[in-house]
Amino acid sequence: MVDSKRFVNKSIEKIRDEVDGKAMIALSGGVDSSVCVELCFRAIGDLLHPVFIDTGLMREGEVKQIKKTFEHTNLKVYDRSERFLDALSGVTDPEEKRIVIGELFIRVFEEIAKEEDFDYLIQGTIKSDLVESEDGVKSHHNVGGLPDKIDFKGIIEPVKELYKSEVREVGRELELPEKICNRMPFPGPGLSIRVLGDVTRNKLSVVRKANAIIEEELMDLDPWQAFGSLLGKGTGIKNDERVYGWVISIRAVKSKDAMKAEAMEIPWDKLKNTGKKIVDEVNEVSRVVYDVTDKPPATIEYE
Repeated sequence: MVDSKRFVNKSIEKIRDEVDGKAMIALSGGVDSSVCVELCFRAIGDLLHPVFIDTGLMREGEVKQIKKTFEHTNLKVYDRSERFLDALSGVTDPEEKRIVIGELFIRVFEEIAKEEDFDYLIQGTIKSDLVESEDGVKSHHNVGGLPDKIDFKGIIEPVKELYKSEVREVGRELELPEKICNRMPFPGPGLSIRVLGDVTRNKLSVVRKANAIIEEELMDLDPWQAFGSLLGKGTGIKNDERVYGWVISIRAVKSKDAMKAEAMEIPWDKLKNTGKKIVDEVNEVSRVVYDVTDKPPATIEYE
């Protein structure tokens, strides 16, 4: 386990040495990027400019929450949702989704950097991202699919040597709110990889609502991650009529660093009630299933 106090002090010194101009940080609202914001703010102060790109692939209420949490900073929010959704149109392969999103992220950041005269890009890449990319398990938008030419003086990754549990401890050392330090991981490509196959606005709306219900209902079990994925369609009966609606899979796991994960044993009443709430409140859903697969052999996310 990392010595959080020592890590913070050394990181602040290193960031000051590496950054000699205005820096933008890709803020997602998750623990990794939030810790990076605080680290870098302590290192370079007003030279740091948090940037949030609204991709249209975020969780329910994400943009509103981010604006409120980071209103004390130089945060700017850019709505590029139409551009990301258009780029994903017709893309069904999981790796291609990640590559498309990763490259578009960089291009959008480049454009904003030119508009605002930024020199550096800071990212919240962590060690498990790097390990999984190197091992060929999957690409991460922070480390995979990057274009050949990047128009920044440099890309800074302050927590790339830390696992998620260590990042949380650094966040506590930085006195970030516990609700941020304990926040469940959320994938860089967002809800696009919780929609199996092609991504549409309708599918995103369905899985976004289902995710919000699952997070709310299962949070008290303290999962590493709990979320829903849209698998495809299945028949069902609603209002005494046959329907052909979406199938949502609930996924809830325990883990220490995301390299391995164990499917949680959820009390039957809670699991069944969560599924019922999804079917009742998300009209397009016809049935809900639960994923009992550990990692390995499965990955935590479906794509």
